[in-house]
Amino acid sequence: MADFSLDTAVTGEAGRYRATLSPEWEVWGPLGGYVAALALRAMGAESPLRRPASFSCLFLSVAQFGRVELEVTTLRQGKRARALQVRITQQGSPILSALGWTIAEGSQGFEHNDAKMPSVPKPEELRSFKDLAETYDAWYPVWRAIDGRPAVWRDEPGPPVWHTWMRLCATPNLEDPFLEAARSLMWMDLMMWNAATPPHQPWPVTHLAPNLDLAVLFHGAAPTEEWLLCDGHAPLAKDGLVGCNGRVWTRSGRLLASGTSHLFCRPNPQYAEELRLRREREGSAAPQTQPALQRKGSDDLVA
Repeated sequence: MADFSLDTAVTGEAGRYRATLSPEWEVWGPLGGYVAALALRAMGAESPLRRPASFSCLFLSVAQFGRVELEVTTLRQGKRARALQVRITQQGSPILSALGWTIAEGSQGFEHNDAKMPSVPKPEELRSFKDLAETYDAWYPVWRAIDGRPAVWRDEPGPPVWHTWMRLCATPNLEDPFLEAARSLMWMDLMMWNAATPPHQPWPVTHLAPNLDLAVLFHGAAPTEEWLLCDGHAPLAKDGLVGCNGRVWTRSGRLLASGTSHLFCRPNPQYAEELRLRREREGSAAPQTQPALQRKGSDDLVA
């Protein structure tokens, strides 16, 4: 069974780390947000400052399951803040490049809160993907590691938003602040594409749109919370790019993370065949909506 803590663990020291990408997090290759989580944990292993503040990355190529190397460089260090760079490679090929800041715990400064969580039902009031979709057992392996309860379940065009409660099926001890932030980082990656597709339903979609990049600000931690709300929005798609933003909330309406991503469209090579299969299904039964990640392929597939 997938173990987010173990599967994102890095070993090493002094800027040189290694990790193993687990097939438990497969979409069409490793989920991009899962790969990014390793980079964030490598920052945590390198930095003596224990609060992650920000993280941004470029997805450079598709990784394979197995060992990867992580090189962490300190770009600037101070008593209260440190900037780091992470480069992930596999067999000499670049997979991901990331930058981030860590800060000292207990830092003081301005305080205000104008963040407003969307009004959606609580997770216990909603049905899970596995209960909603008859084809759930055929979805990618990552859906054995994660569970989602969407606020809206449709198979028709809708606004470019994705409001879904997400949890890890096996929730680890999240007292490590970098592990806890890595969970929000993965949810942030997941929600972007899923927010981009509703205006273009029903399935199949004419294009795939992998993430080019991901930038996240960490506002707080909630290590004891199992369910977190993914609040994704893709307000504009034009000229081959889809601009997305997202937020991660606790049940009580506390904002944990916010971020942005640009998606890069390319034709769906399986569109004609998927459309044929859909029409065959419609001849016998109502089609089952699938979450966009099931159709997307790899989050970090750029070429």
